[in-house]
Amino acid sequence: MAAESAPIMSVTLPVLPLDDEVVLPGMVVPLDLSDTEVRAAVEAAQAAARSEPGKPKVLLVPRIEGTYAKTGVLGTVEQVGRLADGDPGALIRGRSRVRIGAGTTGPGAALWVEGTEIEETVPDPLPGQVTELVKEYKALATAWLRKRGAWQVVDRVQAIDDVAALADNAGYSPFLSTEQKVELLETTDPVARLKLATQQLRDHLAEQEVAETIAKDVQEGVDKQQREFLLRRQLEAVRKELRELNGDKEGEESDDYRARVEAADLPEKVREAALKEVDKLERASDQSPEGSWIRTWLDTVLEMPWNERTEDSYDIRAAKEILDAEHAGLEDVKERITEYLAVRKRRSERGLGVVGGRRGGAVLALVGPPGVGKTSLGESVAHAMGRTFVRVALGGVRDEAEIRGHRRTYVGALPGRIVRAIKEAGSMNPVVLLDEIDKVGSDFRGDPAAALLEVLDPAQNHTFRDHYLEVELDLSDVVFLATANVLEAIPQALADRMEIVRLDGYTEDEKIVIARDHLIPRQLERAGLDKDEVTIDAGALRKLAGEYTREAGVRNLERSIARLLRKVAAQHELGERELPFTVTDAQLRDLIGRPHHVPESAQDPAERRTSVPGVATGLAVTGAGGDVLYVEASLADPETGAAGLTLTGQLGDVMKESAQIALSFLRSHGAELELPVGDLKDRGVHIHFPAGAVPKDGPSAGITMTTALASLLSGRLVRNDVAMTGEVSLTGRVLPIGGVKQKLLAAHRAGITTVIIPKRNEPDLDDVPAEVLDKLKVHTVTDVRQVLELALAPATSGAEPEVPVAA
Repeated sequence: MAAESAPIMSVTLPVLPLDDEVVLPGMVVPLDLSDTEVRAAVEAAQAAARSEPGKPKVLLVPRIEGTYAKTGVLGTVEQVGRLADGDPGALIRGRSRVRIGAGTTGPGAALWVEGTEIEETVPDPLPGQVTELVKEYKALATAWLRKRGAWQVVDRVQAIDDVAALADNAGYSPFLSTEQKVELLETTDPVARLKLATQQLRDHLAEQEVAETIAKDVQEGVDKQQREFLLRRQLEAVRKELRELNGDKEGEESDDYRARVEAADLPEKVREAALKEVDKLERASDQSPEGSWIRTWLDTVLEMPWNERTEDSYDIRAAKEILDAEHAGLEDVKERITEYLAVRKRRSERGLGVVGGRRGGAVLALVGPPGVGKTSLGESVAHAMGRTFVRVALGGVRDEAEIRGHRRTYVGALPGRIVRAIKEAGSMNPVVLLDEIDKVGSDFRGDPAAALLEVLDPAQNHTFRDHYLEVELDLSDVVFLATANVLEAIPQALADRMEIVRLDGYTEDEKIVIARDHLIPRQLERAGLDKDEVTIDAGALRKLAGEYTREAGVRNLERSIARLLRKVAAQHELGERELPFTVTDAQLRDLIGRPHHVPESAQDPAERRTSVPGVATGLAVTGAGGDVLYVEASLADPETGAAGLTLTGQLGDVMKESAQIALSFLRSHGAELELPVGDLKDRGVHIHFPAGAVPKDGPSAGITMTTALASLLSGRLVRNDVAMTGEVSLTGRVLPIGGVKQKLLAAHRAGITTVIIPKRNEPDLDDVPAEVLDKLKVHTVTDVRQVLELALAPATSGAEPEVPVAA
């Protein structure tokens, strides 16, 4: 319970101001009388004491920045004499607190004020909480005094039992600020004052402990560095003595970066940059982090194959044989590589290896569906040219620094993937495969595709600068092969710098050759079988390629072969089958189950999609190559009143516009085509594209939608062996589209025998393999009326209309 304070008497005293200093009751302080205000106050007190009994009295008042405190201390002048330095002084003892009132007059030149003396009382006996507080303060004060070696003061503090006197004893603490001492002075409750003094002492001890811990850690670190420095110098001296004793100079040169740089075969500008860094390294201390950065950079520069090049194989026939042996089909790529080697050979023979600082590199982009051999083709190109091969995976890369490298100021900085690929290859003219370049992303860390612009530009990649190396790197002799599934996903500026080579997929005959020459031998080895133990005949391979897989590449075909061989191996281990064994097409169902892709022409006529009016077969190009696309149309019941056009199947804007064009054409030309166009006005039209989870877009389904609507209105079926592609205009013109080769390959895989394409796409048939054209009847048309004559089955049995067939 806090003690109550009560004023007991009024006093009139001369003021003795204390600048930035505080005296508490019970303290004895010497004051310098050479100060005018101090001397005036003491002399005034002495004059007043002559008429009153007792010692002279003064009022000690703190004065902070010219402002007097509201509470002062009544002090008695104990002695007047000389201080230790010989100056006149007075010894004053603080007695009690005085609350300062109004000013008054008195003898002498001092300022006199009236005040009220404050009596401080504490309950007796002391409550338990106050007793604990006294013990805590004494313990803290004792701990602090012992650290300073003030043992005599410890005994004096322990002898104080009065709460008020113990709290005021904190006025001697040198670590307290003037503001803290004023706060103690103005706290009149002894218990509250002791709590405040205890908290101040506790905070000081905590700060002191932290400071001591920091000082100890700093001293330990300095001692460790000094010891390490001394030991390193001793170690260097010992190594030097050993080298001189053994006459060995190699150890010294191995650690000397200057000697390594001068001995290395570096380009002149790179040598100058490296020597500058060596100068910095020699000036840097062993403890400097910059030294480790410079060493790492120098190691990277010295490991780069600046002047290393492999000799190209200029045997053009042998290179072509290697490409033919390792890859079936892909004639466009093979021809491009053969042309490149032929030109390189002629340039070398005529001394034109370097023109304008640039060498004869190449930048090709292999664009095609998955599984056609784009990635493996890079290894074959390197093999044919006699160069080293490096693959750089770009799928999912979103940081521009992955291409150009990090600045050396970053912790853990590394050169970019291009520099690392050159370093890994060990030569300046490798074949670098930039795999999945269309999967490069971008975010807040930059756009890697933009960083690739300089790498893949033949006009400027001879001076490529990596952010880490910061020296020019000549990439003009590198053959870059970039692979992509979708050309549209590559930024236009980047695609413009590459020569695009399209890989549109394999024909069924090519798949059989690839399976026989490449896939089966590889899977036999993986299944632990010899080539004489299991044989797959051509009929089984053709069925695997046509009915068990339907793809542009051969990845799923290889999986089917692997599954087939694993099945045979397992049956042999179980004793169910004897080896050698030949797999025929009739045994495939028992070994790996039923076919997954049955051609539409092979199905029962009643089960075909085109067995009802309003369904037509189109052709499309997807990321996995060409594919067959069905279009279904229906008319709503006139009683529902739901007029208008409804489109479903996750269609893009261009495809929706094509549907509107097809409907508008039939509405305006329906009478000419003998179609009941009145149904189109009164009844709602619904066009659906199955496989609704797959996004679809583009104008090439225009004639397919027109044919489906015409079939629905006329009641005539669309021939099940006919597929079509082409854009339709409002006047009925059939306009050209893209991806003809991929679409015809897809039609061939699906068992289609008749294909309708725009007349203006007839030159694209030159890219289609001859064996595919031999099995397809391709009609080239210019008007949608020709499409309807070809695609719609006649209302009555009759001969097929005569329409020109493309050669």
